[in-house]
Amino acid sequence: MFIDPLDSSRLGAKVEEDGVGFGLWAPNASRVELSLIDPVKNQRNIEMTVDEQGIWHTFVPGAREGQEYGYRVHGDWAPGHGRRFNPARLLLDPYARAVTGGIDYRGPIHDHIATNAFRPDSTDSLGAVPLGVVVADTPPPPPVAGGRRPMAESVIYEMHVRGFTKMHPLVPEHLRGSYAALAYPDVIAYLLETGITAVELLPIHHYASEPFIAHKGLRNYWGYNTLSYFAPHAYYATRGTLGNQVTEFKAMVTALHDAGIEVILDVVYNHTAEGGHEGPTLSMRGIDHAGYYRLTDDLRDDYDVTGCGNSVNSWTPRVRQLIVDSLRYWVEHMGIDGFRFDLAPTLFRDGQHRFIPDHPLKQQIDSDPVLSEVKLIAEPWDIGPYGYQLGSFGPGWSEWNDRFRDHVRDYWKSTVHGVQELATRLSGSPDVFHHNGRRPQASINFVTAHDGFTMRDLVSYDVKHNSANGEGNRDGSDNNRSWNHGFEGESDDAAINDLRARQVLNMHATQVLAAGTPMILAGDEFGRTQKGNNNAYCQDSPLSWVDWAPDPRWQSVRNRLVKLLHLRSQHPLLRPDRYLHHTDIINAHGENLRRVDLTWFNDSGAQMGEQDWHDGSRRLLGMYVSDDSDAFLAWFHSGPDPIDVVLPRAPWAARIRIIWHSAGTDELPTDDLHPGSVLRIPGRCVVLTRCDVPATAAELLAMPAPLAH
Repeated sequence: MFIDPLDSSRLGAKVEEDGVGFGLWAPNASRVELSLIDPVKNQRNIEMTVDEQGIWHTFVPGAREGQEYGYRVHGDWAPGHGRRFNPARLLLDPYARAVTGGIDYRGPIHDHIATNAFRPDSTDSLGAVPLGVVVADTPPPPPVAGGRRPMAESVIYEMHVRGFTKMHPLVPEHLRGSYAALAYPDVIAYLLETGITAVELLPIHHYASEPFIAHKGLRNYWGYNTLSYFAPHAYYATRGTLGNQVTEFKAMVTALHDAGIEVILDVVYNHTAEGGHEGPTLSMRGIDHAGYYRLTDDLRDDYDVTGCGNSVNSWTPRVRQLIVDSLRYWVEHMGIDGFRFDLAPTLFRDGQHRFIPDHPLKQQIDSDPVLSEVKLIAEPWDIGPYGYQLGSFGPGWSEWNDRFRDHVRDYWKSTVHGVQELATRLSGSPDVFHHNGRRPQASINFVTAHDGFTMRDLVSYDVKHNSANGEGNRDGSDNNRSWNHGFEGESDDAAINDLRARQVLNMHATQVLAAGTPMILAGDEFGRTQKGNNNAYCQDSPLSWVDWAPDPRWQSVRNRLVKLLHLRSQHPLLRPDRYLHHTDIINAHGENLRRVDLTWFNDSGAQMGEQDWHDGSRRLLGMYVSDDSDAFLAWFHSGPDPIDVVLPRAPWAARIRIIWHSAGTDELPTDDLHPGSVLRIPGRCVVLTRCDVPATAAELLAMPAPLAH
């Protein structure tokens, strides 16, 4: 299925010594004009020449970086054949490296008249649509200090460039909400102190708001409505949009890399801001509707598996090349360390719209010498047929694990049957990912993300409160698996607030201690709230921005999470890079130390038995991990009342001490604990203990014999 690639160096706008070369792939067009726009919006149209590969090109002597431009693409108007050519539409170059200007949502932005989506509108769209900007090559940011971390060492922090810094008190006001703000020393110091190794940025490809949002006086805040796959979003620049957005983005990546923090982009190659054919024509639809988008069998309508009006057709070789070229540009020119693919199954559907795991696009990414070396993360579902594909993305990929998310929420609100599934999720979800040589890090262990409740709202609201979105509270999920702990919304009851903070810490601890890659939503570490809004995609306001003034209760949550993340960083046993299988521990001398790499304990000091696993009322589980010199035992107790547990004896531990817990400061002992003694674990908490263990057979023999019980 592979087709000889186009020469990508001929696409887009390329600055040369004496001018700029322009190239556009539009194989079904009959004529293409390059429109050069001056600062007062006068235009000069230049005829382009086509070659045998369908690339239209021209060279403009004297043109230089900062030049604004677009294309006018001529051809037949035949919506029933997937062609909607309309030269009255000034179109954005799919390879443009910067975008300037916005959309006049009441202007002539549609290719058709208002009363009929299949009759063309001849009104010129100049002045109502964004333009491309010529950007010269500049050196890429340096690689991340120390090199990219393996996934086993990674802690991902999902964040919004604008929302994370818009209210930051230490960032100068004129920088807040920008790329420059995220590069500010105090912001980076906070990430390092927290234990973050990689930031995952909500979409920064240049995007636009949907018309129905704009007409309500709101804007697309999250950014899942891409307009340009090569251009950083201009709104996050501080000094203009004629290329400064590129310069400032690179400076941000440089600052993060210098601190050893990787940058992962959330990318939306599954659809574009043009929406369905009744939406605005801004770029690819006007260049080749059937070439870029999936269409229904009659070729008149978009085939939508994204819920956003259109689906990019990655089954066509040239669209695949656009995606791969874009990905490589962000790695090689902009310094990016990985990607999270929004609605990833859409990208891997064939000509009949069926998901296929060995899709040519996936083969190209997996075999690419550049892309195969960065982090690749899939959101493994879309809304099309057979769109739920958790576990299907193969070696080299990680996936958002919603089964982890849902079960952790259910476990801590005690709406589960026993602890069997908890053990499966804590051990890296082997039922989903343990095949084809995949490692536990294939599982992105998250409890909250941008889409849904924040973690504080998860413990504060039983139902969503989305009235601010202007959709009658009909938008957003109703399957939140949340629990308000006795009062809907913010409470003055200290007991309720203490329990909510504790439950947040419990969920953080579960994702940090589970095998896999933890992902934390920005602000969740200190109780960010959206006041019950679980779909704040259109809320560019304090409702969505991170509030940097948490009260002491929530600051304490953050401090304790930081300590746990640092323990995870210090001890590889707490972040295994392979699946553990109850395997005997053999030391370097070949001696069997009579313990295993992973096992599970009940409250009687014994390994879980069949009866324990089938006890639907059980709300306590002990997870024990060890190697030839160290061991840890973590207790997860979601029951409301304290429970007495017998601590395991030889050969599991010679001495035990609590090194972290989510309970109150005076609820657990601080002294060393003796094997076989009883530890009272408070209700609803996580307790992490470190076990001193024998490293040789002689030390094992010297341990006191376990008592019968």
